[in-house]
Amino acid sequence: MTEIGRNIERLRSEMPQGVKIVAVSKFHPVESLMQAYDAGQRAFGENRAQELVGKVGMMPGDVSWHFIGKLQKNKVRMVVRHVSLIQSIDSEALLRLVDAEAARAGRVVDVLLELHVAREETKSGFSADEMLALQDCGEIAALRNVRVCGLMAMASFVEDARQIEREFGEARSMFERLRCGMFAGRDEFAVLSMGMSDDWRIAVDCGSTMVRIGTTIFGAREY
Repeated sequence: MTEIGRNIERLRSEMPQGVKIVAVSKFHPVESLMQAYDAGQRAFGENRAQELVGKVGMMPGDVSWHFIGKLQKNKVRMVVRHVSLIQSIDSEALLRLVDAEAARAGRVVDVLLELHVAREETKSGFSADEMLALQDCGEIAALRNVRVCGLMAMASFVEDARQIEREFGEARSMFERLRCGMFAGRDEFAVLSMGMSDDWRIAVDCGSTMVRIGTTIFGAREY
């Protein structure tokens, strides 16, 4: 077994049951992705539209592709034709555009709403107030080709574990509030995507059901 395969096996042995691993494959060659695939990994995360589309054509058809980066509006049409899940819906405008392009493609696309909990302005996403305002504006109910399946959040890039835990805790609280509010009775609203290589353990303790792991699986990125 390759080193990448061993990394995946080790990660699975440490991961609680029911938590899904998305292998963050951005900037890594298809050869590395295939090593992960051969070890049983099926969900891969990319953050550049053209790189994702190129890899789709070179990987087996049962791969589940997740778009995890900031999605530019002029790339939406390209992305919706290939992804299983868009994890980074950060505005109402983007949500409407994905819905329109999914309709054009004859698809229903699963998405996560990105919640901004980090104490860093460089990170994007809905604020807590903006997220709650979606309940009142009727935006979600108007969607026909998008399924909102949960939330995604990123914690601040700091070494303070207590701060990371607080931020992930805020995301968990919002997830539960929405699940009991505007998404009540919608079984698909079940994904809380939090945690990366450095903080996934904290995220899982805070209720994450999906983690995005890159370096721990593939090593340092290749640019």
